[in-house]
Amino acid sequence: MSERLDPLDLLEVDALLSTDERDTRDRVRAFVRERVLPSVEGWFERGEFPVELAKEFGTLGVLGMNLQGYGCSGRSAVEYGLACLEIEAGDSGLRSFVSVQGSLSMFPIHRFGTEEQKREWLPRMARGEAIGCFALTEPGAGSDPSSMTTSARRDGSDWILDGHKRWNTNGTVSDVAIVWARTDEGIQGFAIPSETAGMRFEPVSAWSLRAAALSELYLEGVRVPVGAALPGAVGLKAALQCLNEARFGIAWGALGAARACYSSALEHTKERVQFGKALAGFQLVQAKLVEMALEIEKGMLLALHLGRMADEGRLRPDQVSLAKLNNAREALRIAREARGLLGANGITLDLPVIRHMNNLESVVTYEGTEEIHTLIVGAALTGLRAFD
Repeated sequence: MSERLDPLDLLEVDALLSTDERDTRDRVRAFVRERVLPSVEGWFERGEFPVELAKEFGTLGVLGMNLQGYGCSGRSAVEYGLACLEIEAGDSGLRSFVSVQGSLSMFPIHRFGTEEQKREWLPRMARGEAIGCFALTEPGAGSDPSSMTTSARRDGSDWILDGHKRWNTNGTVSDVAIVWARTDEGIQGFAIPSETAGMRFEPVSAWSLRAAALSELYLEGVRVPVGAALPGAVGLKAALQCLNEARFGIAWGALGAARACYSSALEHTKERVQFGKALAGFQLVQAKLVEMALEIEKGMLLALHLGRMADEGRLRPDQVSLAKLNNAREALRIAREARGLLGANGITLDLPVIRHMNNLESVVTYEGTEEIHTLIVGAALTGLRAFD
């Protein structure tokens, strides 16, 4: 009882993990320390996605890691969550790559595809030899994907697609695109090789997720065979299942960015001397550090509980929304508070906080904004949907 608490694990959440879970976390943490942290500030500053990491992530076993078979590592939901946390402690853009690859590209092929589609894509994607992107959002259809205008029509034994998608992470480096389009029978998902004639990816320049390949996709008379359709990906519900998979990873990943910001602020305030003593010795500073640590610990318990529920097969989408809403929101608040504690040092890339803060502005927005997840949870509470 005389030992000091670990300031990065006040509630000893580590003790709640199995040996396999800790081993997975430690492997990914070591990878991030060795391969990501030395270079990530440059990738962010240049707006560059390090595509060479794709195969390294494959070797690490984190691409589609909670899927079974077809070269996937078949790990638990908790292990997947811990991997997302450690990768996002490095950078949200790189965790976004892993999420889009596994949850938004591999998952729909695995869940909704034919055996031929699975064998064609999943083993290569698990190794990082083929990269996938997810094309659902449009310039005029973000929170309301049911209003998409991208269309697919039958022409003999082929499909012809036309439309415009935006915010397709991985798009410019992708080998296959999971495209959602409106047909006469409703919304349908397709797995389309990215080099198909009529498909054109353009980079999107942004001040967030700069170490990711943010893209938009133009489809102009894209002709694909009937076998490009994912037979089980019929209706908007199928697309939302993919988003739910990604939201689970985000609920964990955001905590990694929050931990990096909190850790940076803690070390800085212990070392920075003002008015004759370390900043961490002032009451107002300690109050802010305590709030950061409190929210990270609460978020960890929430994420771990949902991970256990997922591994038991009883996790609901609205419960995932609760975790994404809370953890992404609190992570951004922690990043902003940490930036303040670092003063002017906090706006430089010498420290990771401003980069994480910028990234988290995207994390709270994609895969459902704070408002959308609030309404999802509100519907679960009341039985009344406020956004129909």
